[in-house]
Amino acid sequence: MKLRDLALHYVGRYATSRKKLSDYLKRKLRERGWEDENPAELDGLIADFVRLGYIDDAAFAAARARTMAARGLGQRRVNEDLRAKGISEMDAQDARDETVAQKWDAADRFARRKRIGPYATESASDEQKRKQFAAFLRAGHDYETARKFVNASPGEEVEAE
Repeated sequence: MKLRDLALHYVGRYATSRKKLSDYLKRKLRERGWEDENPAELDGLIADFVRLGYIDDAAFAAARARTMAARGLGQRRVNEDLRAKGISEMDAQDARDETVAQKWDAADRFARRKRIGPYATESASDEQKRKQFAAFLRAGHDYETARKFVNASPGEEVEAE
């Protein structure tokens, strides 16, 4: 199978970024070997895919940020994920702006999903609150937002910032 065919199959099947496609193709070259005397031209192939619109890092970043925010993950976690996926600062800017705008809604979804604070059935002990607070921070939310949700009583309305 040709390198271009592998790349087409991958982008047809998965939402991807430049870095993810490059990593995939490098792995396939290592696994299968390259029998041509000329080195594989990955950068040119990926540039062609970008030019043709098969790969759009900004759209990938926006979709990834929306998905993560819908799961209740915070801004820090989204930023780390985009950086790990190889998305440039410029391509990730719109996604980051949207994440900032959705900060409170994402925290509310996280609290609801984990039944923390206002969504709990009963008041949490100090030990449970420490664990809930740590979970909020691991999910990428800031200290103040986590504190407001964790310290809220069941059924209490938590005020947005």
